[in-house]
Amino acid sequence: MRYLPFIGMAAVMAALASCGTMSKEECRVADWAVVGDTDGAAGYDPQSRFADHVRSCSKSGATPNQTQWYQGYQTGIRRFCTPLGGAAHGEAGGAYHNVCPAEMEADFVRGYSLGKRVHELRSRMDSLHSGISARESEADRLYDDMKKAADKDRRGIRDRIDDLERERRRMRREADDLSYELGEAERDLEFFRQNPGARLSPAGY
Repeated sequence: MRYLPFIGMAAVMAALASCGTMSKEECRVADWAVVGDTDGAAGYDPQSRFADHVRSCSKSGATPNQTQWYQGYQTGIRRFCTPLGGAAHGEAGGAYHNVCPAEMEADFVRGYSLGKRVHELRSRMDSLHSGISARESEADRLYDDMKKAADKDRRGIRDRIDDLERERRRMRREADDLSYELGEAERDLEFFRQNPGARLSPAGY
């Protein structure tokens, strides 16, 4: 795990501003081993996550117990850094912060790479569908405008509608090609989930 085990408190307090991770009451009653375990199981970067806790809890006057938190984190991260954990995290679009223990990282990354590939392809597909819908809506609006437009303006509107139709056709072709690629990626991911020890050649993360 590429991590400096203990962080100087002054450096932590100088961390960049971020959204609060805990309420004042949570800071006052926190079991820091449990908090660390939860953070590890979610795959957070340890330095930035603990810095966020310090920043949040400074408002209540509470000081996070770094030793307890880190002990919990070490337990939680081992639940996160499994092959199936990597697959789920990648598919959800989560970032990997190079936090896994060395002996667990390779198998985690195999799953993560497969999951991330599926997430990226789905995101591209969603973007294409949104683009197609936007062009269809614009074309419908232009058809309505053309009915009310003066004769001298109709040619320009017609040309724009033709441009939109060409763009829609191009995007539909791209979506068709992407659909095949996504199907393959989803099959690879499902196979990996059923056979996490199987050797595949996922795209790098």
